[in-house]
Amino acid sequence: MNVLFIAVDDMNNDLGCYGHPLVKSPNIDRLAAQGVRFDRAYCQFPLCSPSRSSLMTGLRPDTTRVFDLQYRFRQGLPEVVTLSQCFSQAGYYAARVGKIYHYGNPGDIGTSGLDDPQSWQEFYNPAGRDKTALEPEIINYTPKRGLGSSMSFLADKTGKDEDHTDGKVATQAIALLEKHKGEPFFLAVGFYKPHCPYIAPQKYFDLYPLEKITLPAIASDFEKGALPPALASTKPWPYMGVTPVQAREGKQAYYAAISFVDAQIGRVLDALDRLGLRENTTVVFWSDHGYHLGDHGLWAKQSCYEESARVPLIIAPPAAKSASKVSARTVELIDLFPTLTDLAGIPAPKGLQGASLRPLLDDPAARWERPAFTQVQRGDFPGHSIRTERWRYTEWARGEKGAELYDHTTDPQELKNLATSPEHAATVAELKALLKTVHPTPVEGGKAEPGAGKKR
Repeated sequence: MNVLFIAVDDMNNDLGCYGHPLVKSPNIDRLAAQGVRFDRAYCQFPLCSPSRSSLMTGLRPDTTRVFDLQYRFRQGLPEVVTLSQCFSQAGYYAARVGKIYHYGNPGDIGTSGLDDPQSWQEFYNPAGRDKTALEPEIINYTPKRGLGSSMSFLADKTGKDEDHTDGKVATQAIALLEKHKGEPFFLAVGFYKPHCPYIAPQKYFDLYPLEKITLPAIASDFEKGALPPALASTKPWPYMGVTPVQAREGKQAYYAAISFVDAQIGRVLDALDRLGLRENTTVVFWSDHGYHLGDHGLWAKQSCYEESARVPLIIAPPAAKSASKVSARTVELIDLFPTLTDLAGIPAPKGLQGASLRPLLDDPAARWERPAFTQVQRGDFPGHSIRTERWRYTEWARGEKGAELYDHTTDPQELKNLATSPEHAATVAELKALLKTVHPTPVEGGKAEPGAGKKR
């Protein structure tokens, strides 16, 4: 069984296959129709390097000790075997095109960033006109922030898809599929969009008239200044200090970037079909974390809220029994490592902290009682969150700076905090105990957040 491992950067669940009424993502939707779409999939840390390091090692951030954008997991785990390395040791050709481990985006485009050389037999770092030619033209509404954490965008009026970095990623991935179609492969294809700056050809902007772009309401108690720690430490607030009109322009550009990268994913999927590889290839599509687009007045990532922690995740094995099915079970990105080794029938390293999703691929509604855990670092204190199918419970500084409880059956936008409600005390106690099973004590590792706001 081959593996085509498709990653996107900073993409939330605003996709057609997830029910979004405006976003056009026909190729990702096509993949969802071939496999299982997970509706409740969550990252372990909504920041690029911690999330990607966790996924590729199958270990939680407290084990990898990657909490920022500088610390490398092999500093503390020099002998760890990564997902692609595991396949390589089993006789697979393992290669990377684009961003799988952390890169400063866009700063490190064209380089290997924080890549792990032991994970690959071959790698490619494309750089297109979005990086080499267009950056001086970018509209940046947050000029005091680096481009990698900004509200910035550009509609390219003259360039072709294939001239952009993600277009080059697709082209190189197709070339590798053609070259290695006769041997087992683990091909990781890492796209850079929709990460800011949101750059795409003009035709993708044309899909989203600005008058159709709206911003979500902000809870009235937040507007009055009753901000939980996740928001209180986010300055300027709301929308990183830009106006609502500028935020709507940013959201339009973000959606344009989604449709652009969807088209590049479509090119790779077309090549897989053309080469007759689909019948023995499992395709995985994932994002490293979610992304706020004005929810709670927030922009980007690094919160424990649903929009930041939740990710799109699609697994499409060959001849899937559950094609075009949806699973509402609560799963995590660290589950991908044991899932893929299970499907391929190769031995996995001991100590993986996720669980194989194979039962859910066979029956998406199968019994599954594992919650999902997400953590962040806000300045000098952590936030730890647990998500079950009904509840989200979050503690700040182990509860010393407050807690949040949201009931997703009645409050999917997480606007009404029930943590101090006496009638929910038993639920809080239960979730607090579950949280401690995964995060029992503080863990030292990479420094808290020295890279926040820099090379994202």
